[in-house]
Amino acid sequence: MVFISRFKIISLLTILLTAGAMAADSEDLIRPVPSGQGLSLGEAVQEALQANPLVEAVRAGERVAEAMVSESKAGRLPFLQFEQTMMHSNNPVFVFGSLLEQEAFNPGYFDPGFLNDPPSMNNYRTSVNLKLPVFNKFKTSSAIEQAKIGREQAAADTEWTEQQIRFQVVRAYYGLLVAEARKVVAEESVKAAEQEASDIQEMLDQGMAVKSDFLAMQVQLADFRQQLSSAAGAVETARAALNTVLARPIDTPVQISGELKSKDFVLPGVDELINIALRERPDYRKANQEIAAMEQRSKAAKGQWLPDLNVFANVGRSSRNITDGSSDFAIGAGVTFDLLDFGRNPRIEQARAGTEAVRSRAIHQANSIRLEISQAYQMFRTSRERLEVASTAVSQGEEALRIVRDRHEAGLTTITEVLRAQTALLRARMNLLGARYDLYLSFAKTKLATGSLTGVEEMAS
Repeated sequence: MVFISRFKIISLLTILLTAGAMAADSEDLIRPVPSGQGLSLGEAVQEALQANPLVEAVRAGERVAEAMVSESKAGRLPFLQFEQTMMHSNNPVFVFGSLLEQEAFNPGYFDPGFLNDPPSMNNYRTSVNLKLPVFNKFKTSSAIEQAKIGREQAAADTEWTEQQIRFQVVRAYYGLLVAEARKVVAEESVKAAEQEASDIQEMLDQGMAVKSDFLAMQVQLADFRQQLSSAAGAVETARAALNTVLARPIDTPVQISGELKSKDFVLPGVDELINIALRERPDYRKANQEIAAMEQRSKAAKGQWLPDLNVFANVGRSSRNITDGSSDFAIGAGVTFDLLDFGRNPRIEQARAGTEAVRSRAIHQANSIRLEISQAYQMFRTSRERLEVASTAVSQGEEALRIVRDRHEAGLTTITEVLRAQTALLRARMNLLGARYDLYLSFAKTKLATGSLTGVEEMAS
């Protein structure tokens, strides 16, 4: 039995050496692809920011907002219009006026019979009209300010979307790294277990082992194969997620060169994080800008109590057949004041209530941001503590397996205990991978919650 135990230990050492070759040192759990042969995190972020359709959509929104600013400013500029009309009528007033416009009137047209029942005639009127608004109840100035605020909001949308894309890339990129590392662990565990099962089968055929040992190893091998199958599926899912963020076809082969190393990320306290978020977060800035926009609408609504003042000019030509006729011009100014408008006060009240509504929503958003920051920071702290526990668990698992191995070699325990210790060690290594991933992700999530995820250098370095 001593010989059998030693033989088993040699086989188990094979498992440890093959599975442990990749994870004996916790810093080597994820091996980087050689430089220049894979996609770095920074390159992935740049590609996503250039190709992701959400980014293109918000950038198009910026162009729309810029065009709206130009459109609103045009309200202060002269409006020039060309007009060509043709009328044919026997209306006495029309005929009399058209003859005067065409400079074709003569004393014979004062005949009562002609004045009361004139023949029909043509009048071609060509005119150029110019209108210059001088004051229009603050409509133009308010529209310009609202358009400028809309431009700032569009820029905030772009900045916020870009930060969200960065977070999605970080999540997908390191998700793929972890998935690939777990698959490597599972593959090496399966290979080692297959070798062990083959060795026990040979010993069983020679009468040097019991069938229970062989069956126990088969159960272990089946469990490892299930883990490998799940790990392989997770890799494909993670690759598809990264391709989606990068706006690539979902089945595009992806090779990445990053590392998921142990890092001591540093964040300020919750109070400072909240102050940063309320100062920097783009979606909160947009909410405050919406308040300013509603205040401009209120100003325009109150301006309806004021008059409209416009200057105009007109140059025209009237003729019976286009080729002849006479020219005329007119210049002037007009003031319009709405004496009775029953919709004016309700419109003012709508604008006032709308301002109160967006101000209340901004307060609610600020409270939500405070809660989000607190939750993200606690996740970060928990992930950091979990990483310490997971690192300790790997060391303890390795030591436990060494002790069980020694006991088994001395005939003081069964192979079941060895297999259990081996499984616990592999689980601890998997947990360590997950803990590192959660730390990176919670750090990125906290940066996103504060609106300061403007780069990925801290994670990529």
